[in-house]
Amino acid sequence: MRGRATIIGLTGSIGMGKSTVAAMFRALGAPVFDADAEVRRVQGPGGRALAAIEAAFPGTTHAGGLYREKLGAHVFGDRAGLKRLEMILHPLVAEAQSAFLGAHRQKDAVVLDVPLLFEKGGWRHCHVTVVVSAPARVQRARVLARPGMTADKLAGILKSQMPDRDKRRRADVVIETGRGRRHTLHAVRKLVAALRRG
Repeated sequence: MRGRATIIGLTGSIGMGKSTVAAMFRALGAPVFDADAEVRRVQGPGGRALAAIEAAFPGTTHAGGLYREKLGAHVFGDRAGLKRLEMILHPLVAEAQSAFLGAHRQKDAVVLDVPLLFEKGGWRHCHVTVVVSAPARVQRARVLARPGMTADKLAGILKSQMPDRDKRRRADVVIETGRGRRHTLHAVRKLVAALRRG
């Protein structure tokens, strides 16, 4: 824990509205570390992970970054392959997160937007955990509206994530996104105000 910033761990399953809630936190003045964006950065053009990924999975990278389908073929359904990839990516993301926390330690609150916050133990570094949630039918409709998404792909993604009910049970705060943007924004504002008072 650094300085006096309250560290908010933000998570939620696919299609729950986590990105929308993260943007609301940002608009209210809370800096947000986006773990997924950092993963994309280190795997993108000139990314720090590319050489190690190529060494572990030959033929999966090029000058502009990853051949995502080729890398996916290596790790999808292969626990050992996925573990190898995580061992490359996680230290780089952790390093960037540490630098982010150091840069913003004088803020009232900072947000760590981490999809696998509970699954990978990141919640231990947070003062407050926030789960973004919506009814399953809303989640399904949102995700299936995405280009290239199928019911089978969605089922595979959900299988790899902690169930929403378990995340809700473990969270300090649950923010509902199924009742409209105004309701969600009110909940985020209320939380930020409470943390600033505290």
